[in-house]
Amino acid sequence: MNCKENVWRLAVALVIIVMVGQCKSAQVPAMFVFGDSLVDDGNNNYLSTWAKSNYYPYGCDFNGGATGRFSNGRTIADLIGALLGLPYVPPFADPSTVGTRVLGGVNYASAAGGILDLTGQHFGQRYSLSQQVLNFESTLNNELRRMMSGGNLNQYLGKSIVIMVFGSNDYINNYLLPSLYPSSRNYTPSQYANLLLNRYARQILALYSLGLRKFMLAGVGPLGCIPNQRASGVAAPDRCVDRVNEMLGSFNQGLKSMVDEFNSNHPGAIFVYGNTYGAFGDILNNPASYGFRVIDTSCCGVGRNRGQITCLPFQVPCENRNEYLFWDAFHPTEAANAILAWRAYLGPPSDCYPINLQQMAQL
Repeated sequence: MNCKENVWRLAVALVIIVMVGQCKSAQVPAMFVFGDSLVDDGNNNYLSTWAKSNYYPYGCDFNGGATGRFSNGRTIADLIGALLGLPYVPPFADPSTVGTRVLGGVNYASAAGGILDLTGQHFGQRYSLSQQVLNFESTLNNELRRMMSGGNLNQYLGKSIVIMVFGSNDYINNYLLPSLYPSSRNYTPSQYANLLLNRYARQILALYSLGLRKFMLAGVGPLGCIPNQRASGVAAPDRCVDRVNEMLGSFNQGLKSMVDEFNSNHPGAIFVYGNTYGAFGDILNNPASYGFRVIDTSCCGVGRNRGQITCLPFQVPCENRNEYLFWDAFHPTEAANAILAWRAYLGPPSDCYPINLQQMAQL
């Protein structure tokens, strides 16, 4: 085991220790999570949808079992919350997410949800970005305003951190499904990225207008390398689907530029860009340095790369889950999530731009 591998295994261990013991005091009042299945912690359990993960073996390494998280264990949002000293934030759709339970934050993320309202509609119900913003407004008006008012509420919102993870479904469950969605016929990849960014910006500014001031906007990872895309047979068995990865450049570059623009035009707020593509790409290019042995096949799934059909109820997953980069056809393992969370929290500007989450929490 080389030095770099030791460092990253230690990083993962530290995240898990923090998660189990919650030994850190909270650095921010709350964390509000918006996004898709990468950070959904149970909202889709309450919706009429095929996009659910509230069954074994999902959650097989999570102390709450199969809660609706799309991983074997914790999501990146869970782990970022732990590093910030926060408990798990409850899903918005859970009827018990009311009163003082919302004070540490709320998770609005929904599997199959996207920036565009139509994205993921073939799965059934899901909360799109615009609906998630409306759901936050509901929490604000029906819960938070009843417990706080005036300057206290403004300070609470201004110090809280917003995590936003969007874009993946707008590609894999929209643009890359021409038999179900017309977007790839109506837009070039560059035009489509601009459409997504314009819609995204509108909703981010809506959240800003409601009082939120600290935003982390995660870029889209290398989707051409997930088991689902590798299993398509488009690329050679040992290759990612380059065409898919290349079309993401316009979105990620545009999102980073949008962060610069927002920071220039909104003094008193801070927006950061999470370089998911770069961090994930580093793991893919140097898997052994991070302790991974399998990067092209999921731990739980069916077919080529275990990615043609995602993890099925009561399917027996791989045993050495910490050595797998991907849990199922689409989602990382907890081990991968821990590395991504650590890099967002403590990483240099190449990981989290222009500052990291620890620095943001101190503002």
